Amino acid sequence: MKDAFGIPQSLLVLGGTSEIALATTRRLIARRTRTVWLAGRPSHALERSAADLRALGADVRTVAFDALDPESHETVLGKVFAEGDIDMVLLAFGVLGDQARDERAPLNAVRVAQTNYTGAVSASLVSASALQSQGHGSLVVLSSVAGERARRANFIYGSSKAGLDVFCQGLGDALHGTGVHVMVVRPGFVRSKMTAGLEEAPLATTPEAVATAIELGLRRRSETVWVPGALRVVMSALRHVPRVAFRRLPI
Repeated sequence: MKDAFGIPQSLLVLGGTSEIALATTRRLIARRTRTVWLAGRPSHALERSAADLRALGADVRTVAFDALDPESHETVLGKVFAEGDIDMVLLAFGVLGDQARDERAPLNAVRVAQTNYTGAVSASLVSASALQSQGHGSLVVLSSVAGERARRANFIYGSSKAGLDVFCQGLGDALHGTGVHVMVVRPGFVRSKMTAGLEEAPLATTPEAVATAIELGLRRRSETVWVPGALRVVMSALRHVPRVAFRRLPI
């Protein structure tokens, strides 16, 4: 069960090598979290991540999980929940893709969509059902400001995050009153391995800053978290820029 401040004692991370997920997990372990499941494709990176977290004092286990194999999600995640209640599920997997390359290779674009949207829809529904059955818990989903409005530079990635964001808003409404809390996190440009080599956008942030915002959101039981918070105002303004003018913006 969560403590009086809303911090989970047990955590399931879907995307166990995500820098944001690991920063969040480290922060939660420093507070109250003691049991962690890292789910992801089997790799040395996943095992290293687990070892690093164990060194912080948590009981950390790994589980083989593939976002692109939704037929396995009920079985894989069901085994985790069968081990005991999970206070929080952090859905942190996703791929950025390469916009220019993926436009020329539609199957690459499909893979981005399948990972970021259909795989996430499957994992979210399976997790939400398990959380509802146990009567409590939070589902925290990493979305992106890229989903707020289609941009020429990344509309394949952005459209996948837009779909996931809308889906999770609806899922949160569907679960209202059940004891399950759904929180959508919308970071801007995050300095990480995923964005290495890309031109940094204004209001860039870090995995640690996103982790801090997630913890605060849990304490407040927020439904939407922007990182940094100023992006809420910025994106609200951009949504209302006329399309003919929006196309001229250097974004």
